[in-house]
Amino acid sequence: MSSNIPADLRYTESHEWARANDDGTVMVGISDHAQHLLGDLVFVELPEVGRAVAAAESCAVVESVKAASDVYSPLEGVIVEVNEALADTPELINEDPYGEGWIFRLKTAAALDGLLDALAYEAIAIADEDDDASSLANPNLVE
Repeated sequence: MSSNIPADLRYTESHEWARANDDGTVMVGISDHAQHLLGDLVFVELPEVGRAVAAAESCAVVESVKAASDVYSPLEGVIVEVNEALADTPELINEDPYGEGWIFRLKTAAALDGLLDALAYEAIAIADEDDDASSLANPNLVE
């Protein structure tokens, strides 16, 4: 398994990661595994700041040379910040999915406990690769 899955983050089955910040917000992006499946990203459609989202609601889109994929909010909340740098440099997600490649920040009262831990997410990512490593056939990843 070549993907990087930091143990301090929480994950969704649709390949988003979530990191709790000290200010009560949650930073969200797509996993290293997801960006590997997608390939080189060429465009990111960011959500609107101030938008209220439900857990598992599609709120952003990442497009690669292979496919377009929805990005889902891992938790219910309000989007308080988006990563404007992605408008000009979507490849930040490929280069640093857990750092400079974050997509949005969410203000939420929901706990991250209901999301997958690194081990549970790794099992999903490995199962993905076993299914068809060269394909984006995962319905959770592609429209």
